[in-house]
Amino acid sequence: MDLRLESFLPYRLNRAAAAASKQFSRIYSAEFGLTVPEWRVLATLGHRGSSTAKEIGRDSAMHKTKVSRAVASLQQRRWVARAQDEVDRRIEHLTLTAAGRAAFGRLAPKMLAFEEDLLARLDAVQRANLLKGLAVLEQALGIPLVEDIEEEIG
Repeated sequence: MDLRLESFLPYRLNRAAAAASKQFSRIYSAEFGLTVPEWRVLATLGHRGSSTAKEIGRDSAMHKTKVSRAVASLQQRRWVARAQDEVDRRIEHLTLTAAGRAAFGRLAPKMLAFEEDLLARLDAVQRANLLKGLAVLEQALGIPLVEDIEEEIG
Protein backbone atom coordinates (compact mmCIF):
# COMPACT_ATOMS: atom_id res chain seq x y z
CA MET A 1 0.00 0.00 0.00
CA ASP A 2 1.45 3.31 -1.09
CA LEU A 3 -0.16 6.30 0.57
CA ARG A 4 1.14 9.47 -1.03
CA LEU A 5 -0.02 12.41 1.02
CA GLU A 6 0.24 14.86 -1.88
CA SER A 7 -2.36 12.84 -3.83
CA PHE A 8 -4.60 11.93 -0.86
CA LEU A 9 -7.92 13.72 -1.49
CA PRO A 10 -8.72 14.83 2.10
CA TYR A 11 -5.22 16.29 2.40
CA ARG A 12 -5.53 18.12 -0.92
CA LEU A 13 -8.95 19.52 -0.01
CA ASN A 14 -7.61 20.71 3.32
CA ARG A 15 -4.59 22.39 1.70
CA ALA A 16 -6.76 24.18 -0.86
CA ALA A 17 -9.22 25.32 1.82
CA ALA A 18 -6.40 26.47 4.10
CA ALA A 19 -4.74 28.47 1.31
CA ALA A 20 -8.01 30.15 0.30
CA SER A 21 -8.84 30.86 3.93
CA LYS A 22 -5.41 32.38 4.58
CA GLN A 23 -5.69 34.66 1.57
CA PHE A 24 -9.23 35.69 2.49
CA SER A 25 -8.26 36.32 6.12
CA ARG A 26 -6.12 39.24 4.97
CA ILE A 27 -9.36 41.06 4.20
CA TYR A 28 -11.55 40.38 7.20
CA SER A 29 -8.71 40.32 9.72
CA ALA A 30 -6.73 43.38 8.63
CA GLU A 31 -9.62 45.57 7.55
CA PHE A 32 -12.24 44.53 10.09
CA GLY A 33 -10.31 42.93 12.95
CA LEU A 34 -12.41 39.78 12.73
CA THR A 35 -11.54 36.17 13.51
CA VAL A 36 -12.75 33.26 11.36
CA PRO A 37 -15.72 32.50 13.65
CA GLU A 38 -16.64 36.20 13.86
CA TRP A 39 -16.77 36.73 10.10
CA ARG A 40 -18.78 33.53 9.68
CA VAL A 41 -21.34 34.70 12.26
CA LEU A 42 -21.44 38.19 10.72
CA ALA A 43 -21.88 36.78 7.21
CA THR A 44 -24.55 34.29 8.31
CA LEU A 45 -26.60 36.94 10.05
CA GLY A 46 -26.03 39.41 7.23
CA HIS A 47 -27.44 36.89 4.77
CA ARG A 48 -30.24 35.40 6.86
CA GLY A 49 -31.25 38.35 9.00
CA SER A 50 -31.77 36.17 12.06
CA SER A 51 -30.44 32.85 13.30
CA THR A 52 -29.67 30.94 16.47
CA ALA A 53 -26.17 30.05 17.62
CA LYS A 54 -27.05 26.37 17.18
CA GLU A 55 -28.03 26.93 13.53
CA ILE A 56 -24.86 28.92 12.86
CA GLY A 57 -22.70 26.21 14.40
CA ARG A 58 -24.44 23.46 12.44
CA ASP A 59 -24.25 25.22 9.11
CA SER A 60 -20.68 26.49 9.45
CA ALA A 61 -19.27 23.35 11.10
CA MET A 62 -18.12 25.36 14.12
CA HIS A 63 -18.20 24.08 17.68
CA LYS A 64 -20.76 25.81 19.90
CA THR A 65 -17.99 27.30 22.04
CA LYS A 66 -16.47 29.09 19.03
CA VAL A 67 -19.86 30.37 17.96
CA SER A 68 -20.61 31.57 21.47
CA ARG A 69 -17.30 33.43 21.75
CA ALA A 70 -17.75 34.99 18.32
CA VAL A 71 -21.28 36.13 19.18
CA ALA A 72 -20.08 37.58 22.51
CA SER A 73 -17.28 39.46 20.74
CA LEU A 74 -19.61 40.82 18.06
CA GLN A 75 -22.12 41.79 20.74
CA GLN A 76 -19.36 43.64 22.60
CA ARG A 77 -18.67 45.57 19.38
CA ARG A 78 -22.41 46.28 19.23
CA TRP A 79 -22.73 44.45 15.94
CA VAL A 80 -25.00 41.64 17.19
CA ALA A 81 -28.14 41.70 19.33
CA ARG A 82 -29.68 38.76 21.18
CA ALA A 83 -33.39 38.21 21.86
CA GLN A 84 -34.83 35.33 23.85
CA ASP A 85 -37.37 33.12 22.15
CA GLU A 86 -40.85 33.77 23.50
CA VAL A 87 -41.73 30.07 23.61
CA ASP A 88 -38.40 28.50 24.63
CA ARG A 89 -36.33 30.79 26.85
CA ARG A 90 -33.23 28.64 26.25
CA ILE A 91 -33.10 29.80 22.63
CA GLU A 92 -31.68 33.17 21.62
CA HIS A 93 -32.34 34.69 18.22
CA LEU A 94 -29.37 36.63 16.91
CA THR A 95 -29.60 39.60 14.56
CA LEU A 96 -27.25 42.28 13.35
CA THR A 97 -27.60 45.75 14.81
CA ALA A 98 -27.47 48.80 12.54
CA ALA A 99 -23.70 48.92 13.10
CA GLY A 100 -23.45 45.20 12.31
CA ARG A 101 -25.44 45.63 9.11
CA ALA A 102 -23.17 48.51 8.13
CA ALA A 103 -20.07 46.36 8.77
CA PHE A 104 -21.58 43.50 6.78
CA GLY A 105 -22.43 45.96 4.01
CA ARG A 106 -18.74 46.90 3.81
CA LEU A 107 -17.49 43.30 4.08
CA ALA A 108 -19.90 41.54 1.69
CA PRO A 109 -18.61 43.22 -1.49
CA LYS A 110 -15.06 42.32 -0.47
CA MET A 111 -16.12 38.70 0.10
CA LEU A 112 -17.73 38.57 -3.33
CA ALA A 113 -14.73 40.22 -4.99
CA PHE A 114 -12.41 37.67 -3.36
CA GLU A 115 -14.58 34.81 -4.62
CA GLU A 116 -14.71 36.36 -8.11
CA ASP A 117 -10.94 36.76 -8.16
CA LEU A 118 -10.44 33.18 -7.01
CA LEU A 119 -12.79 31.79 -9.66
CA ALA A 120 -11.27 34.04 -12.33
CA ARG A 121 -8.07 32.00 -12.00
CA LEU A 122 -9.99 29.17 -13.70
CA ASP A 123 -11.49 29.10 -17.16
CA ALA A 124 -15.27 28.72 -17.60
CA VAL A 125 -15.17 24.93 -17.96
CA GLN A 126 -12.90 24.53 -14.94
CA ARG A 127 -15.19 26.77 -12.86
CA ALA A 128 -18.28 24.80 -13.85
CA ASN A 129 -16.54 21.49 -13.17
CA LEU A 130 -15.23 22.66 -9.79
CA LEU A 131 -18.61 23.92 -8.61
CA LYS A 132 -20.44 20.82 -9.85
CA GLY A 133 -17.82 18.49 -8.37
CA LEU A 134 -17.92 20.31 -5.04
CA ALA A 135 -21.71 20.00 -4.91
CA VAL A 136 -21.48 16.27 -5.66
CA LEU A 137 -18.81 15.81 -2.97
CA GLU A 138 -20.85 17.76 -0.41
CA GLN A 139 -23.85 15.57 -1.19
CA ALA A 140 -21.75 12.39 -0.89
CA LEU A 141 -20.52 13.57 2.51
CA GLY A 142 -24.05 14.31 3.69
CA ILE A 143 -23.59 18.07 3.80
CA PRO A 144 -26.99 19.74 3.34
CA LEU A 145 -27.42 21.83 0.23
CA VAL A 146 -27.68 25.57 0.78
CA GLU A 147 -31.26 25.47 -0.54
CA ASP A 148 -32.15 22.82 2.05
CA ILE A 149 -30.69 24.88 4.89
CA GLU A 150 -32.49 28.06 3.79
CA GLU A 151 -35.76 26.15 3.37
CA GLU A 152 -35.39 24.62 6.84
CA ILE A 153 -34.85 27.96 8.61
CA GLY A 154 -37.69 29.67 6.83
